[in-house]
Amino acid sequence: MLLSQSPAATHPQLPTSSSSRRTHRSAPPCPRAGAAPAAAESLLPPGLRAESLPRHVAVVMDGNVRWARARGMPSAFGHEAGRRALEDTVRLSRAWGIRALTAFAFSHENWSRPKLEVDFLMGLFERVINDSVAEFLRDGIRLRVIGDCSRLPASLQRAAREAEEATRNNSQLDLTLAISYSGRRDVVQACRSLAEKVRAGLLRPEDIDESLFAGELETSRGSDELLIPCPDLLIRTSGELRLSNFLLWQSAYSELFFTDTLWPDFGEADYLEALCSFQSRDRRFGRRNL
Repeated sequence: MLLSQSPAATHPQLPTSSSSRRTHRSAPPCPRAGAAPAAAESLLPPGLRAESLPRHVAVVMDGNVRWARARGMPSAFGHEAGRRALEDTVRLSRAWGIRALTAFAFSHENWSRPKLEVDFLMGLFERVINDSVAEFLRDGIRLRVIGDCSRLPASLQRAAREAEEATRNNSQLDLTLAISYSGRRDVVQACRSLAEKVRAGLLRPEDIDESLFAGELETSRGSDELLIPCPDLLIRTSGELRLSNFLLWQSAYSELFFTDTLWPDFGEADYLEALCSFQSRDRRFGRRNL
């Protein structure tokens, strides 16, 4: 499955954790569902309803380094454990019928981290992309990488391009990895793109609306064949209560779910809690329900 460990990567076995699953936003318990009427819903855990699942889930995968330090290990162990948590989240998303998953893997600000850690992460991203293509093809997963790719190593850029091309016709799950991504930069580059079109006489300023602007964002790149909606649910782990420059435009009406669980410990129970919380929300998008 996603991000499976390469035989060339030799790391000691990571211990499991029994940390608690507390959340800042208490989610109501899922109602116990009876027999699902549809085949698709029969595959869901009790309490999840196929018709009210989010189409697109975004995750801020935070807490890998803290997880490692709590065990007296270097940061690389936390990132490897985080890889497995993402693997599980992708598998569950596909099994439960979620249409798209966007994962914040590395922010534009993360370039300020120690070079040893950054170099390890760049190598990890390249390895896992290369190792996952065959399984993406088998499981119908379409991969996209967004962010300032110009700063990535040339070999990682090449691996991302080749994986995107190989999986472009898949349709079971759209997986987007945000690497060297900045929400503010995304908005700025969209403005520049529209300004260039106006200067070239291809567009009038008065023609610019939200739809045109959204079409210039990185999340719309390569989506001509298959439109990916904005995130319905955005999950942030590790107890932090902020977006950290992630999908700022796209998450305007996303439901937010914050959990104290560190990302390497984020498992099926945590994901179910987030999805059940989402299903309990009254999404009005500014309207008043009479």
